[in-house]
Amino acid sequence: MKYSQATNYALHTMLYFVALPVGKTIGVQRLAEVQKLSPTYLSKILTRLVKAGLIESTPGINGGYRLTRNKADLSFLDVIHAIEGTASLFHCDDGLDHQTCLIQEVMLNAENVMENYLKERKLVELAEKNSGLPQVLSALEQEAS
Repeated sequence: MKYSQATNYALHTMLYFVALPVGKTIGVQRLAEVQKLSPTYLSKILTRLVKAGLIESTPGINGGYRLTRNKADLSFLDVIHAIEGTASLFHCDDGLDHQTCLIQEVMLNAENVMENYLKERKLVELAEKNSGLPQVLSALEQEAS
Protein backbone atom coordinates (compact mmCIF):
# COMPACT_ATOMS: atom_id res chain seq x y z
CA MET A 1 0.00 0.00 0.00
CA LYS A 2 1.28 3.43 -0.82
CA TYR A 3 0.07 6.91 0.02
CA SER A 4 0.62 9.78 -2.39
CA GLN A 5 3.47 12.25 -2.03
CA ALA A 6 0.82 14.87 -1.23
CA THR A 7 -0.07 12.92 1.92
CA ASN A 8 3.59 12.88 2.92
CA TYR A 9 3.81 16.66 2.53
CA ALA A 10 0.46 17.23 4.24
CA LEU A 11 1.53 15.24 7.30
CA HIS A 12 4.80 17.17 7.54
CA THR A 13 3.00 20.49 7.04
CA MET A 14 0.45 19.68 9.72
CA LEU A 15 3.29 18.83 12.08
CA TYR A 16 4.49 22.43 11.73
CA PHE A 17 0.99 23.73 12.44
CA VAL A 18 0.65 21.54 15.52
CA ALA A 19 4.00 22.76 16.85
CA LEU A 20 3.11 26.44 16.39
CA PRO A 21 1.71 28.31 19.40
CA VAL A 22 -2.08 28.52 19.44
CA GLY A 23 -3.41 31.32 17.24
CA LYS A 24 -0.14 31.84 15.32
CA THR A 25 -0.26 31.80 11.54
CA ILE A 26 2.30 30.83 8.94
CA GLY A 27 2.34 31.67 5.26
CA VAL A 28 2.51 29.25 2.37
CA GLN A 29 5.75 30.77 1.09
CA ARG A 30 7.58 30.13 4.36
CA LEU A 31 6.14 26.63 4.75
CA ALA A 32 7.24 25.82 1.21
CA GLU A 33 10.76 27.15 1.85
CA VAL A 34 11.19 25.12 5.03
CA GLN A 35 10.11 21.94 3.24
CA LYS A 36 11.84 22.78 -0.05
CA LEU A 37 8.55 22.54 -1.96
CA SER A 38 6.93 24.55 -4.69
CA PRO A 39 4.56 27.11 -3.09
CA THR A 40 2.04 26.35 -5.86
CA TYR A 41 2.08 22.63 -5.07
CA LEU A 42 1.89 23.26 -1.32
CA SER A 43 -1.04 25.65 -1.88
CA LYS A 44 -3.01 22.80 -3.45
CA ILE A 45 -2.33 20.64 -0.41
CA LEU A 46 -3.29 23.47 1.96
CA THR A 47 -6.55 23.92 0.03
CA ARG A 48 -7.45 20.29 0.73
CA LEU A 49 -6.61 20.73 4.41
CA VAL A 50 -8.82 23.84 4.52
CA LYS A 51 -11.71 21.98 2.85
CA ALA A 52 -11.34 19.23 5.44
CA GLY A 53 -11.61 21.82 8.23
CA LEU A 54 -8.15 21.14 9.67
CA ILE A 55 -6.74 24.61 8.97
CA GLU A 56 -8.03 27.98 7.87
CA SER A 57 -6.68 30.83 5.82
CA THR A 58 -6.47 34.22 7.49
CA PRO A 59 -6.13 37.34 5.34
CA GLY A 60 -4.18 40.47 6.15
CA ILE A 61 -0.67 41.61 6.82
CA ASN A 62 -0.11 38.93 9.46
CA GLY A 63 -2.21 36.43 7.53
CA GLY A 64 -1.41 32.91 6.61
CA TYR A 65 -2.77 29.59 7.77
CA ARG A 66 -3.54 28.30 11.24
CA LEU A 67 -5.18 25.33 12.90
CA THR A 68 -8.93 25.35 13.32
CA ARG A 69 -9.10 22.37 15.65
CA ASN A 70 -7.57 21.48 18.97
CA LYS A 71 -4.06 20.24 18.17
CA ALA A 72 -4.38 17.40 20.68
CA ASP A 73 -7.26 15.96 18.63
CA LEU A 74 -5.58 15.91 15.21
CA SER A 75 -4.79 12.39 14.10
CA PHE A 76 -2.78 10.97 11.24
CA LEU A 77 -6.05 9.62 9.83
CA ASP A 78 -7.60 13.11 9.73
CA VAL A 79 -4.80 14.31 7.46
CA ILE A 80 -4.76 11.17 5.33
CA HIS A 81 -8.52 11.40 4.75
CA ALA A 82 -8.19 15.09 3.84
CA ILE A 83 -5.73 14.24 1.06
CA GLU A 84 -6.60 10.69 -0.01
CA GLY A 85 -10.32 10.63 0.71
CA THR A 86 -12.18 7.90 2.55
CA ALA A 87 -12.67 5.29 -0.17
CA SER A 88 -11.53 1.77 0.59
CA LEU A 89 -8.04 0.82 -0.57
CA PHE A 90 -9.18 -2.50 -2.04
CA HIS A 91 -12.10 -3.45 -4.26
CA CYS A 92 -12.89 -7.03 -5.22
CA ASP A 93 -13.07 -7.15 -9.02
CA ASP A 94 -13.86 -10.81 -9.65
CA GLY A 95 -17.40 -10.11 -10.82
CA LEU A 96 -18.93 -11.18 -7.52
CA ASP A 97 -21.04 -9.09 -5.24
CA HIS A 98 -18.73 -7.29 -2.79
CA GLN A 99 -20.80 -8.65 0.08
CA THR A 100 -19.82 -12.22 -0.82
CA CYS A 101 -16.17 -11.59 -1.76
CA LEU A 102 -14.12 -13.25 0.98
CA ILE A 103 -10.96 -11.43 -0.09
CA GLN A 104 -12.77 -8.10 0.27
CA GLU A 105 -13.73 -9.04 3.82
CA VAL A 106 -10.12 -9.78 4.80
CA MET A 107 -8.84 -6.60 3.18
CA LEU A 108 -11.52 -4.43 4.83
CA ASN A 109 -10.72 -5.91 8.23
CA ALA A 110 -7.03 -5.14 7.74
CA GLU A 111 -7.86 -1.62 6.59
CA ASN A 112 -10.05 -1.08 9.67
CA VAL A 113 -7.20 -2.13 11.97
CA MET A 114 -4.83 0.27 10.21
CA GLU A 115 -7.34 3.14 10.27
CA ASN A 116 -8.04 2.63 13.96
CA TYR A 117 -4.31 2.78 14.66
CA LEU A 118 -3.90 5.97 12.59
CA LYS A 119 -6.92 7.52 14.31
CA GLU A 120 -5.35 6.90 17.72
CA ARG A 121 -1.96 8.36 16.74
CA LYS A 122 -1.96 12.13 17.22
CA LEU A 123 0.34 14.56 15.44
CA VAL A 124 1.04 16.34 18.71
CA GLU A 125 2.87 13.20 19.91
CA LEU A 126 5.49 13.70 17.19
CA ALA A 127 5.68 17.45 17.64
CA GLU A 128 6.61 16.86 21.28
CA LYS A 129 9.30 14.30 20.35
CA ASN A 130 10.89 16.12 17.40
CA SER A 131 13.99 17.88 18.70
CA GLY A 132 14.68 19.74 15.43
CA LEU A 133 11.22 21.23 15.18
CA PRO A 134 11.68 23.91 17.89
CA GLN A 135 14.60 25.53 16.03
CA VAL A 136 12.67 25.69 12.78
CA LEU A 137 9.60 27.01 14.58
CA SER A 138 11.61 29.60 16.43
CA ALA A 139 12.80 30.98 13.10
CA LEU A 140 9.26 30.83 11.71
CA GLU A 141 7.83 32.66 14.72
CA GLN A 142 10.44 35.42 14.49
CA GLU A 143 9.50 35.97 10.85
CA ALA A 144 5.79 35.91 11.70
CA SER A 145 6.21 38.61 14.38
